[in-house]
Amino acid sequence: MANLKEIRNRINSVGSTMQITSAMKMVSAAKLKRAQDAITQMRPYAVKLEEILGNLSATLDLSENALSEARPVKNVLIVAVSSNRGLCGGFNNNVIKRVNHLVNVEYKDANPKVLCLGKKVKDVYKRTPAYFVNDTLAPLEDIFSDLSFEKNTDVAEELMKLFLTGTFDRIVVVYNHFLNAASQSIQTEQFLPIVPAVQEDGKAAGDYLFEPSKEEIVAELIPKSLKIKLFKALLDSHASEHGARMTAMHKATDNAKELQKSLKLSYNKARQAAITNEILEIVGGAEALNA
Repeated sequence: MANLKEIRNRINSVGSTMQITSAMKMVSAAKLKRAQDAITQMRPYAVKLEEILGNLSATLDLSENALSEARPVKNVLIVAVSSNRGLCGGFNNNVIKRVNHLVNVEYKDANPKVLCLGKKVKDVYKRTPAYFVNDTLAPLEDIFSDLSFEKNTDVAEELMKLFLTGTFDRIVVVYNHFLNAASQSIQTEQFLPIVPAVQEDGKAAGDYLFEPSKEEIVAELIPKSLKIKLFKALLDSHASEHGARMTAMHKATDNAKELQKSLKLSYNKARQAAITNEILEIVGGAEALNA
């Protein structure tokens, strides 16, 4: 059994760790409220805009909307959205596992590349140059240091440019979809080409009158819809990160309490044993003097 000083030091160490995890839990809870409000307010608008985008794309031919062109998939870009910091449970690992599956299984014959939005996933793929995108997109990767719609716009415009120039035939986004503070689900969404909406009978949806002209709508609405779609994924991931970190720190604090309780019990047992030994030594010495 460890001596009293060692156990006392461990109790103090666990207590310090518990203070840190408790503080991180409270900070994440405060940040989660803002992030959750942002995604819950954004999601209905983004979903409806994506629905309009799908319906609009179904009425256009390739000469009117090059962003819907379905080409043979020879080059794929996987946009992996993670966090800049850890201590959030399986949040980042889930993204990395899904990206690994896409790279090694689903798109293994399509020359896959990975754009890392977030430092944690970047730390993994920067060691694999065959997959890591490190050219003109590199300055766009640190988006979560100051998340804003302007930064999101820069990334979305660059992705559209890469698709239109034929650099990539398909672009998919992998991120954590925010369900609630305690749970997130990993999502893989096709960003480009745009998938036209289809009715239940299998026919393309939509027969509309356009006001203003169809050309103006294509020029304005489609790029805006794609920017909103990417921003929704980033806000989803941002809220999921704080929810995952709050949950992880809550569990860590509970585990620290249990460990501290166990250590205090061990400390009291060791202290009682030491006191008992001292009493036995005193009694034994007294009996030796009386003998």
